[in-house]
Amino acid sequence: MTAEAVEILPAGRIRLVETALPELPGRHRAAMDRVWEESVRANPALFDGPTAVLTGLRRDGADGLVLHWARTTYRHHALRRVPDAPVYASLFVSVAQPAGEGRLLVGRMAPWTVAPGRWQLPGGTVEPPAADAELDLTALCAHAARELAEETGSDTPPGALTPWLTTRGGRGSVGVLFTAPPRPARELYDRYARLVRTETARGDAPELDRIELIASPTDLERLEGPHVDYLRPVVRRFNGA
Repeated sequence: MTAEAVEILPAGRIRLVETALPELPGRHRAAMDRVWEESVRANPALFDGPTAVLTGLRRDGADGLVLHWARTTYRHHALRRVPDAPVYASLFVSVAQPAGEGRLLVGRMAPWTVAPGRWQLPGGTVEPPAADAELDLTALCAHAARELAEETGSDTPPGALTPWLTTRGGRGSVGVLFTAPPRPARELYDRYARLVRTETARGDAPELDRIELIASPTDLERLEGPHVDYLRPVVRRFNGA
């Protein structure tokens, strides 16, 4: 799916409904496990942790969405490489971090991640809550704030984030985007630099190996490497284009 085909959806009201994950036929499960094991051998940093996948989406009036989701683990994304297998769309959160003059912070995924070299907004795949907890917009907001802090060093409280819009892009993946309060550009770069020093000192590698501030699709094209399909229309929307 091209960037022009990314669908911008409302985010005024979002309701999340948990569903059961459909049972996989044995042949697809065996193929999924084989592909996942090959992926882990190629990148030992991969971890088969819990994740939430999208099982359905419908509109709820003019400004609402109902997102149906199910609990699974990261290995289920290997089904994308299995012919004729059912594919589960990703559910993720992102944060638009403004820096003045219409600029947004973007980061490049580190070589050890599942998408090395890819530019995107700070964020990540949604993790399912504990069995006795609810996945709702408040939980998504908290997850977005945590991703922003972990990836950029900007520790914005969840209550300071504002739901902005929802995107549906390649493979049907849906992202719920929040906006953060603006910060000076120098502060954003300094916070990221401190994060890198701290993680390096304890032997860890940052998830983003570089950050930049962009204000237009033209700025996006100057970045070296690919970018997520939603980024171009989001930058346009942010600047009212």
